[in-house]
Amino acid sequence: MRKSLQQQISFFLVTGIAFLIFLVSCQEMPQAQQSPSATPPSQTDPTIVPVQLPPLPYNYDALEPYIDAETMMVHHDRHHATYVDRLNEAIQQNPDLQGVSVVTMLQDLNRVPEAIRTAIRNNGGGHLNHTMFWQIMAPNAGGQPTGALAEAINSTFGNFDTFKQQFNQAGSSRFGSGWVWLVLNSQGQLQIVSTANQDSPIMDGLYPVMGNDVWEHAYYLKYQNRRVEYLDNWWNVVNWTEVDRRFTQAKGLQAQLSTRRLQAVSSQEFRQANGTAERLPITCAYYQQQSPVVPSQLFDPTDHPL
Repeated sequence: MRKSLQQQISFFLVTGIAFLIFLVSCQEMPQAQQSPSATPPSQTDPTIVPVQLPPLPYNYDALEPYIDAETMMVHHDRHHATYVDRLNEAIQQNPDLQGVSVVTMLQDLNRVPEAIRTAIRNNGGGHLNHTMFWQIMAPNAGGQPTGALAEAINSTFGNFDTFKQQFNQAGSSRFGSGWVWLVLNSQGQLQIVSTANQDSPIMDGLYPVMGNDVWEHAYYLKYQNRRVEYLDNWWNVVNWTEVDRRFTQAKGLQAQLSTRRLQAVSSQEFRQANGTAERLPITCAYYQQQSPVVPSQLFDPTDHPL
């Protein structure tokens, strides 16, 4: 009797424990909470297409003897590549800039978030300037421009030799690092300017027809401190076919922008202030909102939405 009772108690005890385990197993297990000190997920958005380093359109030694192969390799593969990497890092900090070209950001830097504005200015400018630079040089090039570009140079500067002299003077007198440019201004006229660091003329509403890099990394391995000699020899590698293409496109773009300005004036972009007409600021973003008239290939043949 006592043995039978013990067996029944054991049966119910085992059955109860098994049922309890069954009930617990049916409950939703709580998710483990991430430790506050755990590494957060990566902020990199894989859907953002990074800016690409464009390949050189010729071999490293193609511009010898005027620009040596080692300089071209270091200049393109390291310096330009660094601008591209740092530009992409800045873009990743603000995914809202996806779909905005480098050209557009530089034309209207005040619309770029302040936290990355300097990075966009320096590295976006460096990418844009160098992409143009590789295109306006070529092996077996040099000589003089022809056609409409030659006529515009002669009309503005008197003759080609005077233009070269003024261009070289602007490049040699640029203190520190920077660029010397032939640009088309808002009046449709050619003009020689220089900019510091990697600043692009488009930041000032000027359109770069051609430019020479006077940073020391562009010439120091071969010329050391002889920048003037580098500037003189550089004319032997100028690709006038590409420069002429850029000039033609710049003239077309300038005509379109002039039309947009006239339309803006007639559509209440002027207001009266103290009895006189005062023009409101009209940014490049305004023009692009009205009608996209800025062909990115004018500045960067490989430029694409970021």
